Amino acid sequence: MTSQSKQRVLTGITTTGTPHLGNYVGAIRPAIKASTPDNNETANDTDSFLFLADYHAMIKSHDPEKIHQSSKEIAATWLALGLDPEKVTFYRQSDVPEIMELSWVLTCSTAKGLMNRAHAYKAAVQDNDSAGADADYAVTMGLFSYPILMAADILIFNGQKIPVGRDQIQHVEMARDIAQRFNHRYGEHFVMPEALIDENVAVLQGLDGRKMSKSYNNTIPLFETEKKLKKSINKIKTNLLEPGEPKDPETSTVFQIWQAFSTVEQTADMRSQFEQGIAWGEAKKCLFNLINQELAEPRERYLEFMANTPALEKILQQGAEKARDVSAPMMASVRKAIGIRPMAS
Repeated sequence: MTSQSKQRVLTGITTTGTPHLGNYVGAIRPAIKASTPDNNETANDTDSFLFLADYHAMIKSHDPEKIHQSSKEIAATWLALGLDPEKVTFYRQSDVPEIMELSWVLTCSTAKGLMNRAHAYKAAVQDNDSAGADADYAVTMGLFSYPILMAADILIFNGQKIPVGRDQIQHVEMARDIAQRFNHRYGEHFVMPEALIDENVAVLQGLDGRKMSKSYNNTIPLFETEKKLKKSINKIKTNLLEPGEPKDPETSTVFQIWQAFSTVEQTADMRSQFEQGIAWGEAKKCLFNLINQELAEPRERYLEFMANTPALEKILQQGAEKARDVSAPMMASVRKAIGIRPMAS
C-alpha cells in the first residue's frame, strides 16, 4: 500500500446539469476553501482531488450534449470561483482510464447482496412496486452498480476523507466494505475511506421550499445574468403575511438563503427586520443584492472560461496527468496482485 504524507480528500460532482446556489453553498465553496492555504490552515496538510464525474452522469442522463455542456459549465464554475489547479488535482473522471479498469476488478469481488442494499436501487424497486410494475423495470446495471464505480473513484487514489451529503454516506461505507474484501483476498492495497460530513454546511431550500435540487426543478442557477437572478429570487415561495406583520425567519426560504451568504452581523440584522415585518419584496431585493455582490466577479470569470474552452481542456488534461501519476502505479499493483502480469518478469 502506498504511503501518503498528506491526508487525501476526494470530491466529485456529477455532470448532469447547470451548477446552482445549492451546489455552491453545499459543496463547491467549502471544497475550495479547504484547498486554499490562505483560508484554511490545514490546507497545507491536505492533498485535494476534485473531479468531474462524467461517467456517473450516464446513470441519470442519456443526452450526450447535456453531459458535454454540463462538463464545461462545472469546470468553468470551479475555476471561476477560485479553485487553483496548481494546488489541487482537478480532473475529468473519463480521462483516468484506471478508474474504469479498477471498477471492473472490484465488480468481480463485490457481493451482489451488498449492491441489493444500495439506497438508490432499493428506492427504484420500491417505486416500481408501488406502480405495479416489475421490480427491476427501467433499472440499468449502471444504477445497480453505481456504488462500485464510486468505490473505484475513491480507492484508485486511496482517498481518505470523502466529503459527502448524508444521503451519500452509505456509498462511502460500501467502498470500505469493497476495499476490505479486496485487501483480505489479495493483500493490503487500499486504505479505508471515511465519509466527511460538515455539519456547518448549509443545505439550501429551493424556490418551492423543498431542498434545492435539479430533480425538483426548483434551483437558482449560479451564474445566470443579474436580470435572471433577480427574477429567480422573486419566484421564491413565501406566505401571505403583509408588510409590517412579523415573519418567522426559521420557516422562510428567503431568510435561509440569506443566512448562507451573509455574515453573522448581517444575519442578526435580517432576523431583526423579519421580526419587525419587512415586506417580502424588500427582503428579496436585499437577498438579490447580497448574492449578486458575492457572485459578480466570479460570473465574469465564468463567462471568460466558457468563451475559451481550449483553456478549460488544457487545465483538465494537466489535471489528468497529475491524477494518472497516482492511478497508474496503483492499478499496476492491483493487476499484479490479481495475477494479470507479464509472463516473464
